[in-house]
Amino acid sequence: MAQMNDEAERTALKLLVVLSKAYKSVMEEAVKDIKTYGLSASEFGILEVLYAKGPIPLQQIGDKILITSGTITYNIDKLENKGLLKRVPCEADRRVTFAELTEAGAALFDEIFPRHSNRMESVMGGLSTERQKETIELLKALGKGVALSNKE
Repeated sequence: MAQMNDEAERTALKLLVVLSKAYKSVMEEAVKDIKTYGLSASEFGILEVLYAKGPIPLQQIGDKILITSGTITYNIDKLENKGLLKRVPCEADRRVTFAELTEAGAALFDEIFPRHSNRMESVMGGLSTERQKETIELLKALGKGVALSNKE
């Protein structure tokens, strides 16, 4: 077995492990909180996008929350059956359909989003607000670096 002698390689691999474990821990808490509202993480993500951005074409939702089009359709159907959102045809282009929160969906999110936000603040409490901001910038730089390395 080849030995890792290069400190840069060891550090990069350690970063990968630490980042993966941190992500897993944070997401487990986020999903646990989301489930208390009777929603899946995908359903919550869709509602959150619509709550923040307003009506959005169905085709664009997946890009905003990083799920596949098949998963989007399935979850849109579930949320529509729960009365939390509706499909609205685009008048200018019949190929486009918007997802829009219903009054019930907006009311639900008015109630649950502040609680979820508060819980996520608590989950992130291991870092001060200043260190959270620094971490955001570091993770953005990491993501951009990955994108650049893929272009080489």
